[in-house]
Amino acid sequence: MERERILVVDDESTIRHIVETRLKLAGYDVLTAADGAEALEAAAQHHPSLIVLDIMMPKFDGFEVCRELRKSMMTPIIMLTAKGDITDRIAALELGADDYVVKPFSPRELEARIKAVLRRTQPETGKQALIRIDRISIDTGKRQVLKDGRKVKLTEMEFNLLELLANNPGRPYSRSEILHQVWGYRLNQYSDTRVVDVHISRLRAKLEDDPGAPELILTARGTGYMFAQGAPVDLPPAGASREG
Repeated sequence: MERERILVVDDESTIRHIVETRLKLAGYDVLTAADGAEALEAAAQHHPSLIVLDIMMPKFDGFEVCRELRKSMMTPIIMLTAKGDITDRIAALELGADDYVVKPFSPRELEARIKAVLRRTQPETGKQALIRIDRISIDTGKRQVLKDGRKVKLTEMEFNLLELLANNPGRPYSRSEILHQVWGYRLNQYSDTRVVDVHISRLRAKLEDDPGAPELILTARGTGYMFAQGAPVDLPPAGASREG
């Protein structure tokens, strides 16, 4: 079985070495890059399973790299952000990062985050379900979303979040529940529920006609979020076309 490949991008050689060593011991194939230009080249050439990306780097910073990567690939990205700099964290998520870890960080915590994200982004073999509501079609087998017949580009974690809510229409989920079920970790001192809020905002921007007045992904007052009620789930027979 081919090992999952992680690209670690940081201009500090000590951090690259520590993370590379830890991840190799955990069984990953690890690539490293010291700046944004190297990161873009390595991502295009080696197609990693996940990218660990520092924000503060020479040539191209992490924001620029993330923005450029999201033009052509939906590979999961975990950003490394400065301690206490909430603005950077939110900006990273809004650009398409899937999660972040705050510096200084525990290598064990980063490894746990990587495992959680990779586990949640693996397609489930044999899973076939089509969820349709209004002009939206969600194919959970192909991990594909169509709006008005056109494919909507979602990151892996955006799709997982949408799938969770759409499979349970009308059921409100708290932010801590979503963190656990989508990101794979429970709320603790490292967690920030704004990860959920920003992903919801991104989904609404891609799927809603008016993100400011959502009709699909609703806010559950005092709880969190839920998918609009009445969304049917179709389970087509084996061999049947599942295009929506």
